[in-house]
Amino acid sequence: MKTHTSSILPVVFAIAAGALIPHSATFAASHKASKPAAHQKAAASKKAAAAAAANALPPLAAETALAENAPALPAKAWLLMDYDSGQILASANADEALPPASLTKMMTSYIVEQALRSGKLKPTDLVSVSENAWCRGTSAESCMYLPLNSQATIIDILRGIIIQSGNDASKAIAEHMAGSEAGFAKLMNAEAQRLGMSKTQFVNPTGLPDPAHKSSARDLAILARAIIRDGSEYYTIYAEREFKYNGIKQGNRNALLYTDPTVDGLKTGHTAEAGYCLVTSSKRNNMRLISVILNTSSPQARADQSRTLLGWGFGSFEKTTPIQPDAVITSAKVSFGKASTVAAGLGTPWLLTVPRGQQQVQTTVELKPGLEAPLAKGAVIGKVIATSNGKTVGEAPLVAQAEVERAGWLLRGWQHVTKLFGK
Repeated sequence: MKTHTSSILPVVFAIAAGALIPHSATFAASHKASKPAAHQKAAASKKAAAAAAANALPPLAAETALAENAPALPAKAWLLMDYDSGQILASANADEALPPASLTKMMTSYIVEQALRSGKLKPTDLVSVSENAWCRGTSAESCMYLPLNSQATIIDILRGIIIQSGNDASKAIAEHMAGSEAGFAKLMNAEAQRLGMSKTQFVNPTGLPDPAHKSSARDLAILARAIIRDGSEYYTIYAEREFKYNGIKQGNRNALLYTDPTVDGLKTGHTAEAGYCLVTSSKRNNMRLISVILNTSSPQARADQSRTLLGWGFGSFEKTTPIQPDAVITSAKVSFGKASTVAAGLGTPWLLTVPRGQQQVQTTVELKPGLEAPLAKGAVIGKVIATSNGKTVGEAPLVAQAEVERAGWLLRGWQHVTKLFGK
């Protein structure tokens, strides 16, 4: 038996080595040709990962509410989101594409804020007011009342967009940044796509009616979350109750800013087609919620329904930590590495929002199949799914807690052999 074993091993290693070493011109050519495709695939994966990271959690399937006794609201579409996790706590018609009216300006202000943060714009930069942007002194639309051919600073323009809902301010900044409203709309749609706003199509920076100009309650909540998360130094503007420019003082139309000290944003909207709309954010204790009300009957109705939805949310949910961030959750098998397994855990703290009285959360782990070295520390290798009373209440990425280097060709060859013989 010993003689037989020693005679077969060289053959086995030859087979394994053949699986690892390029041995023909055809292989070399195909390997070289695959590099650009692989590079493109990696770039696409990176872009998709960035969009997924912006949203943190995927939509919860077929759920209208994660807690009992959700309010019945007459708005055409509405939604309540937990800010920290991105969980949808309750919704109706969340993915119906509807005219967003001046809620559009949240994307306009978001793009301006990101340009300020990156240094592409400075707060003191001057923006010129063209005849196209000028409001002509009309009261038929929301205006900042920028004089024709005047100039205004970026920071004043930003306040004019957020507080006064100025169509003139929105058009002026669009022309300043992209040359035209149409050019700026391309920037808006690119950002919408990056954030994962799948039901949104912007045609202009104002929200003035256009048959192709649409968004959804879910998409607008995603945008509101990005504004709060990505532009904290400018988010305080959304809570300002009034702004005076060109001798004209205008109040913020978000009525909840005057009645609820926990509300600090975000934006109102109204056209005949869109009805009265409101996106609101409120923070109480350690919980922030985002509400979206679309197409209701009056300014009072949008305020009342937002107040009702937020009140139900804060009364029905609480925070819990299902797994500590430094805990090792499981061990994952890794092929062709110097180590055969890697510890897996959370990359960041996980604060979950659950119905009150249901802090007993069960977690299950899903690992990606076929993990192979090299594997970087922090690489996403699966996910943890949290459930409560049989309902999915959240997910978190599972990451490698250590680096796994690729093994040498001899060890990889042996691993190929063991796989080949099912060991």
